[in-house]
Amino acid sequence: MSDTSTKVAQSIAISTRYLAPSKAALPGLVLQVTQLVDSYMLWVGISEGGPEDKEQVVAQGNLCKDWAVAMPPRPPGIVGSATSLFRSASTDVALPMAQRLARRFKKQIFLSVDIPAAVVGFGQGQELLLDAERGLVEALKELE
Repeated sequence: MSDTSTKVAQSIAISTRYLAPSKAALPGLVLQVTQLVDSYMLWVGISEGGPEDKEQVVAQGNLCKDWAVAMPPRPPGIVGSATSLFRSASTDVALPMAQRLARRFKKQIFLSVDIPAAVVGFGQGQELLLDAERGLVEALKELE
């Protein structure tokens, strides 16, 4: 896994990382984490290249393909508020993933999943989404 970080302002940090595919049949993933005050803005997309292409993948990515926001539950134990900001008719993976991340990290989560519906619907699409969520959890754990 390769990681680059940039400080934009004193309270905002952006890091981009490449996740190698867990299986040869799956594409690699690129994650961009923007750490804000008590919230995270996350983007995940697929990469046909390697770690050296991660910045280009982010620049060419689509923020509004499947984008959701979720609040942590208050009080704990209930479902926190969440909504889709943009989504296509064929996929809605960002909303439940954002809810799980908000509940786990107790912060507001903006999550954009830029994985084509054809890839998600393909035989190993769910495994790719699981890899994406695991990568996001690992990245956020490092920031906590």
